[in-house]
Amino acid sequence: MADGSAAFALPRVCVIGAGSSGIATCKQLHAAGIPFDCFEASDRVGGNWVFQNRNGMSSAYRSLHINTSRDKMAYSDFPMPADYPDYPHHSHIATYFDSYVDHFGFRDRITFQCAVTWAKRREDGIWEITLETGEKRLYDALCVANGHHWDPRWPEPKPPGHFTGLEMHSHYYIDPATPHDLRGKKVVIVGFGNSALDLACELGRRENTDGVYLSVRRGYWVVPRYFGSDVLDFFNNHPSQDPPLMARLLPGKMVAKAIEKKIAAVHGRPEDHGLPKPDHDFGASHPAISHELYNRIGSGDVAIKPDIERFDGKQVFFKDGTSVEADAVIWCTGYKITFPFFDSLTIDAPDNDIALWKRMVDPRFDNLFMVALVQPLCAMMPIAEEQSKLIAAYLTGRYAMPDAETMARERDEMHQAVKSHYVASARHTIQINCGEYAFDLRKELKRGVKRAKAAGNPLPIQPRAAKVLRVAAE
Repeated sequence: MADGSAAFALPRVCVIGAGSSGIATCKQLHAAGIPFDCFEASDRVGGNWVFQNRNGMSSAYRSLHINTSRDKMAYSDFPMPADYPDYPHHSHIATYFDSYVDHFGFRDRITFQCAVTWAKRREDGIWEITLETGEKRLYDALCVANGHHWDPRWPEPKPPGHFTGLEMHSHYYIDPATPHDLRGKKVVIVGFGNSALDLACELGRRENTDGVYLSVRRGYWVVPRYFGSDVLDFFNNHPSQDPPLMARLLPGKMVAKAIEKKIAAVHGRPEDHGLPKPDHDFGASHPAISHELYNRIGSGDVAIKPDIERFDGKQVFFKDGTSVEADAVIWCTGYKITFPFFDSLTIDAPDNDIALWKRMVDPRFDNLFMVALVQPLCAMMPIAEEQSKLIAAYLTGRYAMPDAETMARERDEMHQAVKSHYVASARHTIQINCGEYAFDLRKELKRGVKRAKAAGNPLPIQPRAAKVLRVAAE
């Protein structure tokens, strides 16, 4: 939006982060004519998908490929190139994000190599943003898209004893020789998320290490990347499309049971391959995705072990009474949800537990939006896009949120529903079912459009920050 009187027509917005979710937010704000600035700590867009990102926050390793299919990962209005493989490499994804920003023409609104160090909501409701340069800026609204896969979470507490070999978190893994040379070594990998399985399969190849032991605390479901010639998510619509009518009518447990049976028929069950038997129904935890794990186990390249009981030098003792002498332990224990630019009274997530209305809004703040603070069973990009559409409609007065009391009630109901459905762990505190969640956001947008129209479409957030800055400069 041009400088001058037009700059005061709509609220001025700050976006923190230009990763996959931040640029989705920027695109929707830009399309709606909302003035905004986006601040990115790195020198390019893409966030977690920028391999060896100079901001040190990327968890990408050299061999990383996406675990959701190309078409279901793409933004709804910007398909990935048709010559991309079904499961593109991280370099494809980073290029795709660059192309997205340039295609929609908002790169000039992103300030690179400029982190936000502090965000404070003043008594008048305006957000005071402090940049790493020391400069302070004022904004009418704040969108936080800083991601939640960058601050490594180590086991708390660690198993007793002292391990004298190498310990590292999967966040820092690059390849078998970087940043630590694991070639020819015996490695224990702890965890059962996608990173744990990817690393176990890569390091399990005999040319890389002298043996990999995958320490699994409990049973989890393993989902292959393909069902015959179909990608794993072929039966799902893109999150921007409404779920099929049948999926909305059938009980979720019935759908999950059908998927479970199909996986078992084609690939077997986890316990058939020496893994612990899941103690929960399919769909009650975030499944691990791997098309190679069972082959590695069956080939003797990866040995399954239970939880670690204790350490003694390089000896790793497991809870089944066995032990191995290992050179390295890689902790694939997830990430902490942290906001280094907020104080704990603004937004906090102790033990990764945070309850927000529609997974986006704290009812106390009508001008703060958390983007992509979810753990989806799909790619994050379409979810951030759907959230950003609602944010843009709200900031232009086309959509009105419910009252704070209703939001608080709906927030608590949703949070409790998630806790009752998914396995209790830090991994599932912000879990969503993609199709259901995106469909619910679109229904809420329609309801809010009616509320706003009935009230005469007033701006819920008045554009005051630019005026305050102009007065201060005079």
